[in-house]
Amino acid sequence: MNAPVVTVGSERDLLRIVQISYGLHALGLALGAFGAASVVGSFLFGWPSIIAVILNYVKRGEARGTWLETHFAWQIRTFWFAALWALIVALVSGPLMFVLIGFGTWALGMLVLGVWAIYRIGRGWMRLNDGQPMPI
Repeated sequence: MNAPVVTVGSERDLLRIVQISYGLHALGLALGAFGAASVVGSFLFGWPSIIAVILNYVKRGEARGTWLETHFAWQIRTFWFAALWALIVALVSGPLMFVLIGFGTWALGMLVLGVWAIYRIGRGWMRLNDGQPMPI
């Protein structure tokens, strides 16, 4: 199967979509950092990040074979790895809450996960602005 033909206009449109997706993810993280929700909770369950992930899935096929494909993959992986690690933290911390240590492991796990998500979105957005693909 041949790779899709990407024209300058369509690459510009894809670049705009990736910018919007990073912005939506950043908004989700900011809402968690400065709102009533947690950073991770807002990132995983808030409407900005959910819209961003849907955009990533819908548009990533159009980016196949371009440097922008790496940014779509980066954002999708960031979202799903965050979801996986949040689940692991909950599964480990939940039973430990009966002996009170689980509250600490949950808080620490969510803090580390929140910092990691902020790093991933920030790093990806900076590389996008520099016109660089993400390492896969």
